[in-house]
Amino acid sequence: MAGHIQDRWFKTETSNGKTTRVKTDRHGTGMRYRARYIGPDGTEKSKSFPDRQKRLAEQWLNHIEADMSRGQYIDPRASRTTFQQYAEKWLTHHGSDPNTGFSMESQLRLHAFPYMGSRPLDSFQPGHIRDWLVQLEEAGVVGSYARVIYSNVRSVLTAAVDDTLLPKNPCAARSVKAPTVETKRVIPWTAERVFAVRAALPDRYEATVDLGAGCGMRQGEILGIDVDALDFDTDVVHVVQQLKLSRSKPVFAPPKGGKLRDVPLPGPVADALRAHMKASPPVEVTLPWKTAGGPLVTKRLIFTAPMGGHVWRNDFNTESWKPALAAAGVIPEPEDGENYAAAREHGMHALRHFYASVLLDGGENIRALAEYLGHSDPGLTLRVYAHLMPSSQERTRKAVASIYPAPVKGPRAA
Repeated sequence: MAGHIQDRWFKTETSNGKTTRVKTDRHGTGMRYRARYIGPDGTEKSKSFPDRQKRLAEQWLNHIEADMSRGQYIDPRASRTTFQQYAEKWLTHHGSDPNTGFSMESQLRLHAFPYMGSRPLDSFQPGHIRDWLVQLEEAGVVGSYARVIYSNVRSVLTAAVDDTLLPKNPCAARSVKAPTVETKRVIPWTAERVFAVRAALPDRYEATVDLGAGCGMRQGEILGIDVDALDFDTDVVHVVQQLKLSRSKPVFAPPKGGKLRDVPLPGPVADALRAHMKASPPVEVTLPWKTAGGPLVTKRLIFTAPMGGHVWRNDFNTESWKPALAAAGVIPEPEDGENYAAAREHGMHALRHFYASVLLDGGENIRALAEYLGHSDPGLTLRVYAHLMPSSQERTRKAVASIYPAPVKGPRAA
């Protein structure tokens, strides 16, 4: 047995060579037995048990010994750390991009800590996760956003298992199902719609459509593009930064996932950008790099706000993009005094879908498309856009037909 059991109600005294048990000052009050052992870290651990539960104390020590021999020992005191206490510590050194860390912290504070932040790690059961997921759904947190929050909680609990604060991750139980995400097939815009939206935008923003539909760039990459990114000599766009928010403050940062890339610059897009820069000359904008407290960097931005400075994404979406969608008939015009309807599927990301459809229709391969879109995994590109690839049936018919000899004319001789 690991350690030993102390009886707090009796002590042993020796007098004249005779050993006797005598009552202590604590006799009859409080927990009687204290099970004590030395943990792997060299410090003493203990747990108290009431009168008539010495056998239970012995069983507990036996379990401790078995866990240590199997390498599955969990420090009882450390495992009493609450989920919120551990998660807050984990967020400070989990090694992710700082802005990703800020988002994770915000999501956990809003949607995890209020439900289970005070729960000790050693008390987690799969049922607690199932109940929490039900509460999330009842609060209207569903779909991909709920899946992200769940993934964050699972990551925290996985780290707690690695740190031997939790025997196993309750999220790994087969009875726990991650929030479902409805898979929607991408339906790309037509060229007519793309150019109708472009024509409805303010002049200073028309060329944003050309970079989205003609180069497959994300909104943040478009709003953060600077003069040095355009190489008109080699017809290439160097996608090396984006404009984004860090703790609600604008910053320059690498593209999503740190995926720097070079994208072919088609002639008509290059012409549109030259015309745009002639009509609206680039403006120097100074912002922090990566995080709100990062070093300041200055970029000559191609797209700027009417009063100068960088473009605020929310202002652009509300004041320019949605009115253009309505003018092009993509979404309805709002009633007097009402806001434009939500149009998530018709955000600027729709231009990337259009770009992908054009390249696939033109015979470009998935690997090249993934590179131009900035996807780290071509498999993701294939899953999203496979249904847009030209049908192989006609190519198959032609390939097989080509190996057959020319048909024999007339009846065969007897």
